[in-house]
This record gives sequence, structure tokens and C-alpha cells, in this order.
Amino acid sequence: MAEEDDIFPTGLGVAEARALIVSIAQAHCLLAENIPLASALGRILATDAIAPHDVPGFANSAMDGFALRGADLQSAGEKCFRLIGEILAGGKGAPMVEADACVRITTGAPIPPGADTVVMKENTRMEAARIEGDRVVVMPGTAPAANVRPAGEDYRAGDIALRRGRRLGAAQLGVLASFGVTAVSVVRRPRVVLLTTGDELVAPGKPLGFGQIHDSNRYSLGCLLESLGVEFVRHERVRDDPAALRDALQRAGADADLIVSSGGVSAGEADFMPRLVAEIGKVHFWKVRLKPGMPFLFGQIGAAMLFALPGNPVSGFATCMALVKPALDAMRGASQKGFMLRARLRSAINKRHARAEFQRAKLECDENAVLWATPHPKQGSGMLRGVAEADAMILLPEGEREFAIGEAVEVMPLPGWPA
Repeated sequence: MAEEDDIFPTGLGVAEARALIVSIAQAHCLLAENIPLASALGRILATDAIAPHDVPGFANSAMDGFALRGADLQSAGEKCFRLIGEILAGGKGAPMVEADACVRITTGAPIPPGADTVVMKENTRMEAARIEGDRVVVMPGTAPAANVRPAGEDYRAGDIALRRGRRLGAAQLGVLASFGVTAVSVVRRPRVVLLTTGDELVAPGKPLGFGQIHDSNRYSLGCLLESLGVEFVRHERVRDDPAALRDALQRAGADADLIVSSGGVSAGEADFMPRLVAEIGKVHFWKVRLKPGMPFLFGQIGAAMLFALPGNPVSGFATCMALVKPALDAMRGASQKGFMLRARLRSAINKRHARAEFQRAKLECDENAVLWATPHPKQGSGMLRGVAEADAMILLPEGEREFAIGEAVEVMPLPGWPA
């Protein structure tokens, strides 16, 4: 359909397509919202998180043992200390530690006044019954200031603990909880409508008629999008009918930040998407020099960005990871670091076409800390098995060439890796 070249750009390279998508998605940045800390797992931080106070807020013991003055320790031989009390984590107070005195202390308990060192319990020969009344025998070998965590060791008041754009995982939520935070400002999740198109599609659980297939894209794409942190507004299965597709697109454009569709985007008799989007919205570009996934279309319907993916399951999955995910990250101001890794090929690949290519692969790290990628034997664009059994997609750049065993290539890990 050469006449499409006069309507919108076609045939972009993968990097060029991604850069254009990210630049447009950044103009669709989402607003922030405050949510309870307990609900913030996986969300994107909207503002820098500043430490409101030192963490820890007081010097405390890193060991169970005895707190004493480091200056009273001797380099050789055992020494007796007077045991004058104890302090537990959460304890109310402790006596002043004077010369040759000690206080029993547990991990996390505040260092008592006068003390600056903790001798771990195991270095007091407790098992040898060398504690006599109020006296503790300390073995040599503990350095002054040992086993003490100073105030502010983790964070000082005013430190930028987490940068905006950081995805909040378990450790990041723990940091915020250590600050006493109960609510956090995060970027609103992008609202997504998923459209799967085609008269051949039947919902799972329904009997198949002649030439029909179950709608796997509803789940492979829908669940992938949810794993990428979207708010899933709804899914619609749309017939190969221009009026039905027009209606679905316009409703989705009013309800969503992103529309993701599968099918109807190539150059066949029932592929209405490119012309229809040009009529009711805007096409930023159509077709990418990529295998699988060439008939990808990026456009606009109302205020919503449209990502029209090919109907073949692998093509849709690959383009969603390679081109939709960067848009989602850009809208939320999320870091795009770690998008691609480098690995060495376990087997040779003879690439006999000019387009860039994504091949499904298994990843493994050997005993020498080298990451290896083994291409999956099932590489057809309609074969979901290759994706289901893969850890990553190998990106082979444009141009015909052979890739040798051991050659370094770019790989894009799939969600869930490492399993």
C-alpha cells in the first residue's frame, strides 16, 4: 500500500521508533496521587523521598553482648569487667558505664552512656562459666568502637533517599517505613483499554467453529500490561468491521490514557486500522523494520495514545515489550535503565534478512559470571510456546549477517526473569 507513504511515515527502525514514542509519551506525563504505603508496591515515586531524621536515630548495638568503654580493653589476655545492668532493644534506659564496667546489651538496643564498644557474647567465654556474680570475663581481640552502629549510619536527615521515578519495591517501601511514612506520592497508573480484533477470535471456554481460534492475546497482552503497572480499564473483542472498530476506538480514546490493540493493522482486506486511525485520529508512524512485529502502528485517538500491535501472538508480545513499555515508563517518569542487557550466544544464528529481529531465548549465568543466551527452537511469530519458555528476547540489529557462538548480543529480559 504505497499510497500510505503520503499520509504518514512508514518503515522506521526500532531505535528511531522507540525514540519517537518516548518523546511523545513524555508529553503525556501523568499526575501524582497520594496512596497508603501498604498499597505502593510496584508504583513509581512522584517526588524525591527525603530522610526526615537520622536512621538509625541513635547509636545501637550490632550484636548481643556487653557494652563497655573501648579504652578499657586490653590487647592481650583476659580481663574482668563489673556487670552493672542490662539494656534490651526498646528498653527505657541504662546506667552510665564507667571505667572497667559493662552493661549486658541486645542487638538494636541503644548504646548506654559512657560506652562506645560492644563485645559480642561469644567473646566472653560464657559457655565456660567465667561470669562470676557481677563480673564478666572478656577475651582479647575486640577493637575499640567494634559492633556499634552509629546514629545516621544508614541515612542522615536531609539525605535524598530515593529519587523520583524510582519503582518502589520491597526494600524501597522498607526505607520509607523507616522514616515513619504512612502515605507516599506516586505517579498515577496509566489507564489502558485493550482491543483484540478479528472475526476468528473466540473467548477461551467457548467452542471453536471452522477457522476460529481462542483469543490468547486477551491474556498474553492484558496480563503483560498489568505486570507493567497499568490500570486495566477493560478489554473488548472487536469484529472485523470498520464501524465496530471506529466505535471501540472512539470510546477507548475517551476512557483511557493508552489504547493497545492487536490485529487489523497489516495490509490485508480486513486490516482497517491504519486508514481508520488516519480518519478519526492521528498516525505518528506505521510499520517498523522489525521481525516479528513489522505492521506496528503508533497513533493518537482523542487524548489517548494508540499502540496497534500485530495480531500474531509473538509479534504482539515483542512489540509491547520493545515499544509500549518504554512509553509507559516515559509517561510515569520512570527510569529506563536496565532495559537491555548483554549476553553471549550459546548457538550460532544465520540472519538472512535486513530487518532487526527479536529472537526468544533462555538465559543462564555460568560459573565465570558470563551471561549466555540460547535461542529457542520455536521462533515462529504465531508460536507462543517460544515466549512461554523464554527468559528474554535477543535483539539482532538490522542487516544480513551470521552471529557466531560466543558473540555478544543485546537481550531484553522478559517479566519474571530470573524465575
